[in-house]
Amino acid sequence: MVAMVLDEEKVTPPAEVSLLVIGDAEVHRLNRDYRGKDCTTDVLSFGMTGGADKTFVTPPDGIKHLGEVIISYPRAECQAKDAGHSVKAEVALLVVHGILHLLGYDHEKAADKRKMWRRQKAVLAKLGEL
Repeated sequence: MVAMVLDEEKVTPPAEVSLLVIGDAEVHRLNRDYRGKDCTTDVLSFGMTGGADKTFVTPPDGIKHLGEVIISYPRAECQAKDAGHSVKAEVALLVVHGILHLLGYDHEKAADKRKMWRRQKAVLAKLGEL
């Protein structure tokens, strides 16, 4: 799934993404400590590419280390139930969403949100999820 998202976004290999699936308490702690938001969330993305300014140095191994996507499995279960689809489909949505964040997509502004949601929907359609 991760490789397909990267391929859809034209990220040339080799590239690496860490994917962690953990519990609410740990996601809550990470969200508080690194984002200043004292609550749990469904997915967190921590990029390693330097963002838009590309200030990080490329490692000598030649691999694009894009960052980490961290998913709260309990939140995925609840959201899947609320949305009326499978946990697999919800986790797929969260993985795609997290990777798009690593690649620079955002949803703070309405126009950016529309762009990100459009890409998210297209990638999920290719995956056959949601």
